[in-house]
Amino acid sequence: MKRLKEVMFLMLLVVPIFSYGQLKGSNKSIVVIDPGHGGSDSGALGVNGIQEKDVVLNIAKELVRLNKKLYSNTYEIYLTRYTDTLISLKDRGVLAKKLRANIFISLHCNHSSNPNARGIEVYVANNGKHIRQSIFLGYQLQKGLREQIGYKSRGVKFANFQVLRETVDYCPAVLLEIGFLSNWKNYKYYQMPESIKALALVTLESLKGYERVSD
Repeated sequence: MKRLKEVMFLMLLVVPIFSYGQLKGSNKSIVVIDPGHGGSDSGALGVNGIQEKDVVLNIAKELVRLNKKLYSNTYEIYLTRYTDTLISLKDRGVLAKKLRANIFISLHCNHSSNPNARGIEVYVANNGKHIRQSIFLGYQLQKGLREQIGYKSRGVKFANFQVLRETVDYCPAVLLEIGFLSNWKNYKYYQMPESIKALALVTLESLKGYERVSD
């Protein structure tokens, strides 16, 4: 199934999709999870050489697993990358558009020269068709991570990130910075499989909360 989705993603870059029904015969919300960086782009390098690209891919894969195991595939979840490969920023947005995503979440980790820096940040585009929904989704995510895991919230902020500005006119889109790889406590947290599971669970619960209120 993972290989099939990877092949399908490559096809979507060159084959136009004329209707949602042609792509998926389902009424489930399509959620595109974008694990940042990949391949030659490691992203942030943290304590003991921990790499951002690996942490966010682990979280993304756990989202897919838990959606299937605990949520009976409530969502139709696709990843912009399933392996340690580099996908261009433009193509990440193209994939979301081709899939006609209902939600786009780009996963990242932060880094700071201050080893005590901690917490989560959520970014939304400066403007766009779905900016209000994006802001609300961002607040739901930061609220869940703060209340359920204890992360310090550094707020929902505006930014002109390419993956956001190229998707916000098609669906609610956020970029989530989950903790600081330069922080020892965060580093140790990411080493535990149960922590990755907790992050994925809270993300799924936040999506449910967002949909309950926005419907």
